[in-house]
Amino acid sequence: MEQQITLDQIQNFKGKYPKQLWYLFFSEMWERFCFYGMRGMLVVFMVNHLAMDEKNANLQYGATQAWVYAFTFIGGLFADKILGLRKSLFWGGILMIVGSVILAIDPKNFFFIGLGFTIVGTGFFKPNISSMVGQLYTIDDPRRDAGFSFFYMGVNLGALIGGYICIAVAEGSMWQSLVPENLRWNVGFGFAAIVMIISLLTFTQTQKSLGPIGLSPLMNIESSKKKTLEIVTYVGSLLIVPVIIVMVANTRYTDYFMMVIGPASILYLFYEMKNFSSAENKKLLAALVFIIFSIFFWAFFEQSGGSLSLFAANNLNNEILGVKLSPNGVNNSANSFFVIGFAALVGLVWLWMAKRKIEPNTVVKFGLAFIFLAGGFWVFYYTKFFADFNGKTSLGIFTFGWFIITFGELCLSPIGMSAMTKLSPQKTQAVIMGMWFLASAYGQYFAGLLGANIAEAAENATNLEKLNTYANGYQQLAIYALVAGIVLLLISPLVKKLMQEVR
Repeated sequence: MEQQITLDQIQNFKGKYPKQLWYLFFSEMWERFCFYGMRGMLVVFMVNHLAMDEKNANLQYGATQAWVYAFTFIGGLFADKILGLRKSLFWGGILMIVGSVILAIDPKNFFFIGLGFTIVGTGFFKPNISSMVGQLYTIDDPRRDAGFSFFYMGVNLGALIGGYICIAVAEGSMWQSLVPENLRWNVGFGFAAIVMIISLLTFTQTQKSLGPIGLSPLMNIESSKKKTLEIVTYVGSLLIVPVIIVMVANTRYTDYFMMVIGPASILYLFYEMKNFSSAENKKLLAALVFIIFSIFFWAFFEQSGGSLSLFAANNLNNEILGVKLSPNGVNNSANSFFVIGFAALVGLVWLWMAKRKIEPNTVVKFGLAFIFLAGGFWVFYYTKFFADFNGKTSLGIFTFGWFIITFGELCLSPIGMSAMTKLSPQKTQAVIMGMWFLASAYGQYFAGLLGANIAEAAENATNLEKLNTYANGYQQLAIYALVAGIVLLLISPLVKKLMQEVR
């Protein structure tokens, strides 16, 4: 019988990255192709094919994405308590494939049904693969942040390919002669199903190398009881799909849900904290600070799938350095392109600084993230000065804004994922990672509200007037991001004390 690799063998690896990181990298890459490919199509599809106005499309986008990320908290909870990280990931992948296939068959009539399966599936998949990455490292391993930065490059490689290809095919700017016009959206959604199958195959064929990582937390209870709990979880997740469909289709229900789930998750965290030491609880409070600030970051950043999608489609020309490109495809994938180019470099910079004991701590990195975010949105605002009389402005300058924001994301997202695994006790890591993604849910939710406000202000305006309204809205977001960054830098000494030995 083949001997299982131990956790010590995995964590005592030589070099910069453990080999298991590569396997998780590719599995996550294909899953993100599925997710970002669909994300880029949502608002444009709702406006062009579901007859929604821009305000309601933004609200619907925010609600849909909020549910996607909110369900990661629930998925993380069931992974921690019943399924384990691996089975939870596999089940989530199956549900995502079902959702994508439904959308590929008839996206117009089955739109919300497909989204329902995709939302629940992502909730089971997303938090658990990140938790497994964290367990490849010991708590004090300085290579952890570099590992998460590399893993994050896989996230963005999938986002780049899926984010551009799906929207370009659906809008007809790619493979126009090969895909009939009436089937372009079907094919765009169909790509998501195909690559999700590849993602699951990648994981199932390499999971033996993970040793004990991600196995069921119920290994010590009676086998029949364990199986019963797993079956109840699977059946319950299927039964919740119709509820999610109704809640997503009616955004007012999302409003009620968001009023409840955040406070409830914090109360649950406080309940869990009674089982930990004072030192562990201080670290959890530090994690909570990062989670709260990340809400504001994602509320601005995630304009990419909402108001910025409409801004790109209506107000950007289609050329960069003489090359014709899909403006919304660029909006949906430029950030990922820059992450791929610079994530590994930024990770190596953190390693270089760590060796010289000059690496900024996590709080300072978060503060820098907001400052870069402010710079990028100021560039989006500045595009208004390059517009023609038709309200079309420079795709190249717009893309430069994403270049700046990318460094903000690299200072927050992979660092935040790494911090969650360092600051939380192992038996609650998936829940904390779920709360990290729940913060993204609130960010997505507020992104929809912000985008809807901008769209409402631009209603019944000319294209040039719309450009000015959207640009002025982005200027306001730049100011708010700058203020948040300064606040983080000011409170960094206090948060650093809560973090104790964790940097």
